[in-house]
Amino acid sequence: QVQLVESGGGLVQPGGSLRLSCILSGSLFKIYIMGWYRQAPGKQRELVASITTNGNTNYVDSVRGRFTISRDNAKNTVYLQMNSLKPEDTAVYYCNARLIPTAQGFWGQGTQVTVSS
Repeated sequence: QVQLVESGGGLVQPGGSLRLSCILSGSLFKIYIMGWYRQAPGKQRELVASITTNGNTNYVDSVRGRFTISRDNAKNTVYLQMNSLKPEDTAVYYCNARLIPTAQGFWGQGTQVTVSS
C-alpha cells in the first residue's frame, strides 16, 4: 500500500521561505510522477508543481520563479522549496504520486501553509 507523508508546513511571514517534504513508502519511488497540489478555503485544489521520473519540472504560473520542486530517489522524497511567500500562497498543500499523468494516483494527508504577518 502506497503511503505519502508530508511535513514542513507552518506559519511564515510574507517574503519568508518554507520547504515541504513528502516521503513515499510501500512502493518504488523512482517510477512515480510526483506533484504538489494546494487547496485554499473555498477554492478548488490546484496543481502547484510536478516532477517527472526524468526530473522534468512544471509549475503553475503563480509560483514560477519562487517555488522549486525536486526529488531524491535515494530518500524516496520529493521537496517543494517555497521562497518569497505571499498571503495568497496560504493553503493546505498535498503531495501526489502517480504512474501516468492521467491517473488519479495516491495522496498524502496534507500540510497547512499559512503566510501572514
